[in-house]
Amino acid sequence: MVGPLRPQFVLFGSSIVQFSCSNGGWGAILADLYSRKADVVLRGYAGWNSRRALQVLEQVFPKDAAIQPSLVIVYFGGNDSMLPHSSGLGPHVPLPEYVENMRKIGKYLKSLSEKIRIIFLTAPPVNEEQILENLRDIIPERNRTNESCKIYSDACLEVCRELDVKAVDLWTSIQRRKDWSTVCFTDGIHFSAAGSKIVVEEILKVLREADWEPSLHWKSLPTEFAESSPYDPPCGDGTTFNIADHSVAQALIHWGLSDN
Repeated sequence: MVGPLRPQFVLFGSSIVQFSCSNGGWGAILADLYSRKADVVLRGYAGWNSRRALQVLEQVFPKDAAIQPSLVIVYFGGNDSMLPHSSGLGPHVPLPEYVENMRKIGKYLKSLSEKIRIIFLTAPPVNEEQILENLRDIIPERNRTNESCKIYSDACLEVCRELDVKAVDLWTSIQRRKDWSTVCFTDGIHFSAAGSKIVVEEILKVLREADWEPSLHWKSLPTEFAESSPYDPPCGDGTTFNIADHSVAQALIHWGLSDN
């Protein structure tokens, strides 16, 4: 382990998490914003559903870990919502089981520490035609639909209300953009840079509005080694330009995010 110790943010989920550091992904954006404030750790597994997540939960988040995460962002639901295959194989998880799996994941994470904070991301919408065009070798039939995503998204939100866990309703927030179906995905399922920007904005909104102590919003966390130094670039008036303060502002500009 390297120091100094920082808050740890863990992103736990399926391909929406695994691929979140490519294509201007939301995981990369969070890592950039928090680069001197928190360590963003990916635990993403493409193709996984809530059933597989539950099987490895204690390995990913050991109860006896010396330090528990400050924040866990969980995404499962899209693969669960796929229509069942006649063979019984595949990622589909029946809705009642999905609800129970997410309930168990939430309860287990809350049991790790009184200070741990949790955000669940719901199943986003999909572009069904784009899926058939781009993922025909993997998903040859129309078995991932907006209708089923909505059902599983609503179920996830209900679990969050029950457990008092923060939620990001991706199914709704993505579709607030009028051209969402053509600009928010790379293949009909996974997020483009435009889609990821919406995901980050919604996560930051939760972090900003949550009454958590301490706050985990990027503005509230201290910047590591933020003190001014004579080794910073000189300004010409006998002072130096503090690069630490400038770096987050540059990240916001780079990703096209507002200062919130």
